[in-house]
Amino acid sequence: MGERAVSVPRIVVGVDGSGPSEDALRWAARQAALTGAVVEAVTAWEYPMWYGTSALAAGFDFADNAAKILAQTLDETFGPDRPVEIRTRVEQGNPAGVLLAASRGAELLVVGNRGHGGFTEALLGSVGQHLVQHAECPVVVIRGPVPGTAHGADGVR
Repeated sequence: MGERAVSVPRIVVGVDGSGPSEDALRWAARQAALTGAVVEAVTAWEYPMWYGTSALAAGFDFADNAAKILAQTLDETFGPDRPVEIRTRVEQGNPAGVLLAASRGAELLVVGNRGHGGFTEALLGSVGQHLVQHAECPVVVIRGPVPGTAHGADGVR
């Protein structure tokens, strides 16, 4: 009999450079350290609705920009020493769709309660809401610290 490939558990985390996504990334890394999983940090990008000749003429590279945001977020969150194995993934598409596809077969999908865009007062952003309703794996939504409380960024109360 041939050797069987051992699959390492994955924790997928959505990263958009926002504070809540940094909190989600930290939480995912702590959980991965406890469970022996790897973290797959995923960033999605789309052409904006205004995209046209002016952006094209400027030569703006949306994919490269998204990759830089992901790398910068990892550096700002962890510094040069990663606490666990972190794989990165940059995909074109709607963030909810990209994260749903990336999370197939994952142990967990982790996101911040809101990212860039939308209403900052909302308890849960539209991407998080969609993921909670449609993901094939458990979804963890990390709430950042509430102003005026002593609770940390892990969202635990």
